[in-house]
Amino acid sequence: MTEQYLISQSAALFTALERLNNLSGSGVMTLLATDSTGRVTGTLTDGDIRRALLRGESLQSPVSEVMHRNFKRLSAGEADVEAVRRFRQEGIELIPIVDSEGRLVRLLDTRTTRTLLPLSALLMAGGRGERLRPLTLNTPKPLLKVGGRAIIDYNISKLAAAGIDDVTVTVNYLGEQIEEHFREPVEGIQVKTVREPMAMGTIGSASLIEGRDPEGWTLVMNSDLLTSIDLEEMWLRHREEGADITIAAVPYNVSVPYAVLTTEGQRVTSLREKPSLSFWTNAGIYIISNRLLNGLDKERRTDATDLIDTALEEGRKVVYFPLKGTWIDIGNPVDYRHACDLMSLKAESGKDEK
Repeated sequence: MTEQYLISQSAALFTALERLNNLSGSGVMTLLATDSTGRVTGTLTDGDIRRALLRGESLQSPVSEVMHRNFKRLSAGEADVEAVRRFRQEGIELIPIVDSEGRLVRLLDTRTTRTLLPLSALLMAGGRGERLRPLTLNTPKPLLKVGGRAIIDYNISKLAAAGIDDVTVTVNYLGEQIEEHFREPVEGIQVKTVREPMAMGTIGSASLIEGRDPEGWTLVMNSDLLTSIDLEEMWLRHREEGADITIAAVPYNVSVPYAVLTTEGQRVTSLREKPSLSFWTNAGIYIISNRLLNGLDKERRTDATDLIDTALEEGRKVVYFPLKGTWIDIGNPVDYRHACDLMSLKAESGKDEK
């Protein structure tokens, strides 16, 4: 994708117009000019060319005569969440990220990659999906189609949009199908797969990941979710709180169809008629310190609740992040139909759940 935005600074303006025309309707209408050493030396838009022609420049004039030399860029060392957010807020869609010599390291299109979260990601895809049978008799739940796409691919898209490209999926039941699914990159990400040697619980397979940076963080999530969670906001909350674990949470309301008594001993002190109670419930999405994940035992089944309980007992800081928007845990036929109906509506309205 990057090559379509690059042009030699010695190329003619006519060539630049052709390149910009090729970008029309699909890309950001900006070219990056480079010199003979590969350094990015300027930017060029169709507006720059029009103004140059009005000044008397020829279509055979070199790009270097017209390009905008004082362009905005990020060095590789400063390309972080806050920097990308500033560019986004200024309406800059294409962000060149360059090394110390000015050569392009990465070209960030904020229409598709909105941020650069300093996280790796781990998706749990080893479950048997028994409540969704017969749909899951021959197909693992993460590969069931919703709106024409595998459920897990919606989550890969969300990770790509967050700039997370170190992604591992742990598999077990019908794992060979998921391994085959990720043989080719999805959303530009070469997803890695790790097979569980046994049923390891909802987070135990995290122990199988080798070489994890103990100072880093991992986004862990169930692979069968359909959600519009804002991962950037979740990370910023996690960092602001200095947490060891952040749990994405969704509200769950319970309406009691009867009057509820408040008592002291045998005495009734108050009466509430048909109250509605609200709780925060686990959404199956976490940001977890790698130090905690590195401490998991490969020989034991471990659920996420076990890890969280241990962290609390050790005095670790565990916080929650209120998830706003869509969240569907596709665990039964009703939820599956709900997800399919939702994506059909979004397709009709021209929207996508990423």
